[in-house]
Amino acid sequence: MIYTKTFDCGLQFAFRRTRSQVAYCALAIQSGTRDEPAAHSGIAHMTEHMLFKGTARRTPQQISNRLEVLGGELNAYTAKEETVLYSTVLKEDTAKAVDLLFELAYTSTFPQKELDKERCVVIDEINMYKDSPSECIFEEFERLLFDPSPLARPILGTTRSLKTIDSAALHAYVRENFRPERMCIAIVGNMTPQRAEKIALQSVARYIPADYRPAARPDRPAVPQQLPVPPRFEKEVSKKNHQINCIVGTTAYSYYDDRRMELILLANLLGGPSANSRLNQLLREKNALVYSIDASFTQFADSGSMLIYFGCEKPNLEKCLELVHAELAAVRDKALSERALRVAKRQLIGQLAVAADNGEAQALSMAKSMLVFGKIMPDEEVRRRIEAITPESLRQAACDVLAEDRLSTLIFK
Repeated sequence: MIYTKTFDCGLQFAFRRTRSQVAYCALAIQSGTRDEPAAHSGIAHMTEHMLFKGTARRTPQQISNRLEVLGGELNAYTAKEETVLYSTVLKEDTAKAVDLLFELAYTSTFPQKELDKERCVVIDEINMYKDSPSECIFEEFERLLFDPSPLARPILGTTRSLKTIDSAALHAYVRENFRPERMCIAIVGNMTPQRAEKIALQSVARYIPADYRPAARPDRPAVPQQLPVPPRFEKEVSKKNHQINCIVGTTAYSYYDDRRMELILLANLLGGPSANSRLNQLLREKNALVYSIDASFTQFADSGSMLIYFGCEKPNLEKCLELVHAELAAVRDKALSERALRVAKRQLIGQLAVAADNGEAQALSMAKSMLVFGKIMPDEEVRRRIEAITPESLRQAACDVLAEDRLSTLIFK
C-alpha cells in the first residue's frame, strides 16, 4: 500500500511500508538539464556535485560522514528533467537521512574555492565520457534528434560552458528551481505512514518557511494526435575505434500519451534485458554479429525517444543494419499472435515485479511518478494496462513510432 500526500507548501510526499530493516529515501526535484539557462549548459549537473561541498552547518567531510558512520549511503544524479538526492540507512536513522537530503537542497553554500576544484573533476568526467563511444553516442544522437529543444543539451555540459559557472550562478539556479512545489520526498521503510509523514514534516518545518505559498504547477503539455515528424539524419562520425557503435532511432511518445504502454512492451520485446529478445536472438544468437543489442524507450514531459543500439565489427555493420530494419518492418507489418503477445506481457509483468522488489528502486520510482503524474499508479493498474494491449494496438504503435521515414541512424566508426 502506497500513501501519498501534498503538504501545504506544495511539496509532495510518498511512502511505502516494507518489512526490511533498511529504509530508502529520495528527494526528487523537477529540475534538470532542460531547465538550465542557455548560457550555463551543465549547471544542473554541477549543482548536484556542489550540493555535497558544504552547507550552512557542515563541511564536505561532515556531509560524507553523516550517514556513512551509520553504515548508510548518500548519492545523487542529474537527468534531463530532474535532480535526485537519495540515501539508504537503517530504519532507525531515517529522520537523519531525510533531514540531510533537505539540508543539502536548501542550505548548500557553493563555496567558490570548492567550485573551482569540482569544475576540474567534471571536466575529467566529460573527457572520460568521450573516451567511451558506447555511452557518448547516445548523447550525440539526442543532440541531433532534439535540437533546438533544451532536451538536446548534454547533461555534463561542455568544458567551455562550465568555465562560465560561478557560485552566484549556482545560487541563482537553486533559487529558481529548488522550490517545494517542484519536489517530492519518498520514503520506503518499516514504519507507519504516520511516522514517515512526521519525519518528512519535521524537515519541512526546519527548511521551508511556514508562510511559503507555492506557485501553481504548470499545465501538462498537450499530447498530439499524431507524433510530430522528427528531424532525419544519416550520420557517420570517425572515431578510429576498433568497434563500430550504431544507433537507429527516432522520437516517441511522452509520459502523458496513453499509447506509451504499448511502446514499453515493444521495446522490451525487441531489445529488452532478456536474452530472448527478438533482436538479440536474431543478431547475436542466430548470426553471431554482435555481443549485445538493446532497445530503449525514454519518456519526457513533451516527447520521448525510441533507440536501438548495437556494437559490431566493421565488416558486419551493413548486415546488422539490414537485419534491424527487417525486424522493425516485421513488427510494423504483421501483428503478433495472441500466444506470442501473451508471453511478452507475462515477461514484462514479471520483470517489473522483480525490479520493484528493491527498496531503492521503489523510492526513486515513487518520487519520479509523483513529480510527473502527481500520483503513483498501483501495481494492479500497471498490470491491467499491460493486459489491455492488443496485437493491433502494439502493431499500430510500431507503425506510428518506427515508420521507416521517421528513423535516423548515427554511426561511430
